[in-house]
Amino acid sequence: MDKSQIKQLKALAHKLKPLVTVGQNGMKDSINDELAIAIDFHQLVKVKINVGDRGIRGDLIVHFVKHHKAELVQSIGNIAVLYRRNFDKENLLKKT
Repeated sequence: MDKSQIKQLKALAHKLKPLVTVGQNGMKDSINDELAIAIDFHQLVKVKINVGDRGIRGDLIVHFVKHHKAELVQSIGNIAVLYRRNFDKENLLKKT
């Protein structure tokens, strides 16, 4: 993605609420299932990661990006925004 596309996605994500939350107990298989469903349907998803350690939070974000073949749009604090194009749905990105 280029910078203008990332900017578009950040603007769209601004109003979103987190659809998936990783609690203090850490990662569970059900979270991956929930994220897979959410990213297939919405394409652009906010994930809230409530683990105290920055390193673990970063590792979880990398796991989500690789496992779900998504792109990291933005990561601020304990919120990450992930995007994966669903070709069966309308494209969120405007042509420039």
